[in-house]
Amino acid sequence: MPNPPVDKNAVLDAIREVAQTVGHSPSRSEFQARSGLREYHVLQHFPSWREAVRAAGLEPDATNVELEDKTLFEDWGSMVRKLRQIPTRAHYRREGKYSPGSFEKHLGSWSGIPRQFRKFASDKPEWQDVLALLPPDVTSNLEPQSTGSNGDTIQAQVAPAHTSFPIQHSKFDGRPTYGNPIDFRGLRHEPVNESGVVFLFGMVAKELGYLVEALQAGFPDCEAKRQVSVGKWQRVRIEFEFESRNFRDHGHPIEGCDVIVCWRHNWLDCPSSLEVVALSTVIQSLAKSED
Repeated sequence: MPNPPVDKNAVLDAIREVAQTVGHSPSRSEFQARSGLREYHVLQHFPSWREAVRAAGLEPDATNVELEDKTLFEDWGSMVRKLRQIPTRAHYRREGKYSPGSFEKHLGSWSGIPRQFRKFASDKPEWQDVLALLPPDVTSNLEPQSTGSNGDTIQAQVAPAHTSFPIQHSKFDGRPTYGNPIDFRGLRHEPVNESGVVFLFGMVAKELGYLVEALQAGFPDCEAKRQVSVGKWQRVRIEFEFESRNFRDHGHPIEGCDVIVCWRHNWLDCPSSLEVVALSTVIQSLAKSED
């Protein structure tokens, strides 16, 4: 049975009570975290959140009108500092000052915020303690540098070898082998071939900012699009490889591809025109910021 609508006056009283608690006109997330009500309760009686705040005799927070990236980064970083870990989207929605949707509108996917924050805070001493709490960046400890198809300088990681178990047993003939356990979402083991890379990329493509248009048997393997500015997208050609240097070993033409998606990046002299996405590192960041 659907919940009965909340009385209009009860909504207004709740807004005023939260305002007294937080000491200012509450944001949507503050209201939901402290009142027990949801935004849809408000929109049953008012055309917008701002109109509801005004009806309660308060002036809406001006930061709800136009946010700067700096403002969002500072609030997100403060929460990381408080929690000593990256907040999930749901946790930030409960306790953050702004809505997760504001971050996604300004900065892209929620899982990409740690990487964006690194760029914002890399030269700011006051945020070094927060940077130390973030997972390893997919662009850290990498060589060589390369330039992606959108002109951004990137670096591709040479993934470290996993620690082996102390005892290694003899192998049975005729039985499949598996990669190291990772339990990333529905994938129990690391990829051991190109097919595993394709499957894993399909799981995370949207979070990495890619819209897949087509897959094919010939070179390059995939055509996708990614956003290069607000409201503008660009075609990108992707080749899947288990290891990045397989691209070289397979004799693929460099000019026919923009991005190599692989499990492990081990091509140290990779041409600067090729961008490399090493999923072994990408999923570490995604797992840390899992919703």
